[in-house]
Amino acid sequence: MSDLRSTPLAGRHEALGASFTDFGGWSMPVRYTSDLAEHHAVRTAAGLFDISHMAEFTVAGAGAGAVLDAMLAGRFSTMKVGKAKYSLMLDENGGIVDDVIVYRRGAEDFLIISNAGNRAKVAAALNRFFGDIAISDITDEMSLIAVQGPRAQQIVAATEGVIVDGLSDLGYYAWLGGTYAREELFVARTGYTGEDGFELMVPNALAPALWDALLAAGTPLGLVPAGLASRDTLRLEAGMPLHGHELSTSIRPAQAGLGRVVAMEKEYFTGKEALAAAPDGLPVLVGLVAEGRRAGRAGYAVVDAEGTPVGEITSGALSPTLGHPIAMAYVAPEHAAVGTELFLDVRGTRIPATVTALPFYRRTT
Repeated sequence: MSDLRSTPLAGRHEALGASFTDFGGWSMPVRYTSDLAEHHAVRTAAGLFDISHMAEFTVAGAGAGAVLDAMLAGRFSTMKVGKAKYSLMLDENGGIVDDVIVYRRGAEDFLIISNAGNRAKVAAALNRFFGDIAISDITDEMSLIAVQGPRAQQIVAATEGVIVDGLSDLGYYAWLGGTYAREELFVARTGYTGEDGFELMVPNALAPALWDALLAAGTPLGLVPAGLASRDTLRLEAGMPLHGHELSTSIRPAQAGLGRVVAMEKEYFTGKEALAAAPDGLPVLVGLVAEGRRAGRAGYAVVDAEGTPVGEITSGALSPTLGHPIAMAYVAPEHAAVGTELFLDVRGTRIPATVTALPFYRRTT
């Protein structure tokens, strides 16, 4: 792993005894203690995640919103300052290059956060579309820390040195500016766990101190450092897609259940023509639930009662919250109705599974 990049918090992870893995070219903590303990902490109290591997770009200048309308599947020219929007970057064939979150910071000032492994692709698209508009790749300058869980707001509010006015009134998919140690702090009410939570962005030099301050404020409230393994089971329970699993250039938005984020009424955006001409009968993403303890994994086949393959699992696990196996899979549309009985081919053993609506888990508050 010597060629992998490390975040500014690598020393903190090592001191906490984290195990590491390669994720998008970065050495990232996969767990600190146990996957289950970290997962349950996020569902019942809070988890602290280093997400500094994510790529960040700022886009500013006259017409920036209109150009984003052309580059991405959503509409940003009418988006309100202070809001965030989930969107997709498509290729000319309508396939999903990346999923991103766009924040409007000013009249013609936007922040885009994309997946680490797609940083170069997003940068290339920005440069192709924006021409003279000011684009800055700030990935190497900024760190992102996420606090996720039902006690996230209480923890952020109690963190020494963090000053954010209006935190309790901040809506989901919105952001506020604040300060940490008298330096600029960006706080967004977004996340990837299915729980309430915040993502905080600061310059790299401040990241270790902010991590320590959040941990100090949150530990008495049940906050624990959490790694990628728990983040994966949390997002799976919440039915959130992962690029490289549920999303890829071979998948169109409607197949992934993301047709709602595509503004087909726009005059133009990359991939629109291909989406309009997409054939019927393409596989669609479904949720699958099973009994017992054996879970299907990515790449395992989904078969019908006769043993005929009808799809493939993209993500699967024994759900820590629900206590039974869950999976997301692409299946032929004639097998995608909720309640359809199918089977998971788990190393040659057929495990009965039922198609269910996503998400598997939804928080109640």
